[in-house]
Amino acid sequence: MKYLHTMVRVTDVEQSLNFYRDALGLDIVHRKDYPQGRFTLIYLAAPGDHDAQIELTHNWDPETYTGGRNFGHVAYAVDDIYATCARLQAHGVAILRPPRDGHMAFVRSPDGISVELLQRGEPLPPREPWQSMGNTGTW
Repeated sequence: MKYLHTMVRVTDVEQSLNFYRDALGLDIVHRKDYPQGRFTLIYLAAPGDHDAQIELTHNWDPETYTGGRNFGHVAYAVDDIYATCARLQAHGVAILRPPRDGHMAFVRSPDGISVELLQRGEPLPPREPWQSMGNTGTW
């Protein structure tokens, strides 16, 4: 058995790519439009690790999606949690659970998918402005 991907539905492709590709830094592995089914599939993965992917599914006809507590989050290990959070902030992403401990942070995609960021290896020493930041909203 091999893990392939996690699928999340998105309402706006460009807004989602701005988050997953530009702010989070994932690579687009494959993209295909299906006019007959009126949907687009976009597979993304962390640079250098294309085996574990996230699949963005965009249905062309407008829908409203509501999140359930039965789906928790997707998680990525990052080389520098502070630099990653700073890059996300520069792209307008709110850091909902800042990396006060130098180890873990949470953000949400434009469609409300919770994304956990974990420092690869040992936690970084706590530092400002992260150490003093409080939580925002829910993750």
